[in-house]
Amino acid sequence: MKYGCCVDALARTPDGALAPNIEQLAEIGYDYVELYLAALTALPEEEFQAVVDRLDRAGIPCEACCVFYPRTVRLTGPDVDWAQVEDYDRRAIGRAARLGAQVIVFGSAGAKNVPEGFPYERAWAQIVQAMRIAAPIAEEHGITIVIEPLNRKEANIVLTGAEGLKLAREVDRPAVQLLIDYYHMVLEGESADIVLEARDAIRHIHIASAPARTYPVTVEPGFLSFFANLKAIGYQARVSVEARTENFREDAAAALRVLKQLGG
Repeated sequence: MKYGCCVDALARTPDGALAPNIEQLAEIGYDYVELYLAALTALPEEEFQAVVDRLDRAGIPCEACCVFYPRTVRLTGPDVDWAQVEDYDRRAIGRAARLGAQVIVFGSAGAKNVPEGFPYERAWAQIVQAMRIAAPIAEEHGITIVIEPLNRKEANIVLTGAEGLKLAREVDRPAVQLLIDYYHMVLEGESADIVLEARDAIRHIHIASAPARTYPVTVEPGFLSFFANLKAIGYQARVSVEARTENFREDAAAALRVLKQLGG
C-alpha cells in the first residue's frame, strides 16, 4: 500500500508564512500528498502554478485530491446549472491532472446535500447525472473519481459504503468508483465487512481515529479488522490520513508508523 495525508497547500502559519506540511510529509517519508481540489481550482493561474512548483521542490507527488466541488456548484435541488457543473468539472479535473493526481474524492457535502423539501429520489438521480457528466472528462485525463460516503453529522445523502457502492453501480462508468473512509464508516455503525462486499469498486481509502477524527497514532482494535479485510481483497492502492492534529509533524510521523505496521 501507499500512504499519504490530506493537507491544505494554501494553509499559513500565524505569521503569514506557508505552512510546511507538504515539505514535512516528504521528510517523514510519506508516498504522496492529497490536496483540496476546490480551493486549488479557485486560484489564479500564477498562484496555482506556485503550488505545482512547490510540490516539485518538495519532491513529493500529489497523487490524490479531495473536496472535489465547492458548495457554490450545486449538484442537487431546483437550482442545478448543468452547464456550470460541466465547466467546473473541466477546470477542476484539468488542474488535478496538472498536479499529477490519479484519484479525485467526491464527498462534497455542501454541493450534494439535499435541500429541505426536495425529493430525495430526485436528488439521487441528479448526483448520478453529475457523475456521468464528470466521468468522461476524468477518463480523458486518466483519473478516477471515487465516491466518498460521509456521515449524518455532515451529509444527508450517500452515508454508507453500501450506498456509495449502489451509487457507483448506478453511474456505471469505469472512471467512477468508491472510497471507504474508516472514520465515516465507524460513525455510521457500518461493519468493516463492507470492504469485502465492495472489493472490486474500492480505489481509495481515508483513515482517522474515531470518533474524534484525530491522527491514527496507535493501533486501535477496529483498525485490525479493517486492514485485514483490505489485505483479503488484495488492496494495494492508496491510504490517506484525513484527520485533525495540533502537532502535525509528530502525529504524522506516528501515523505513518502505524499504517506501515497495519498494511505493510
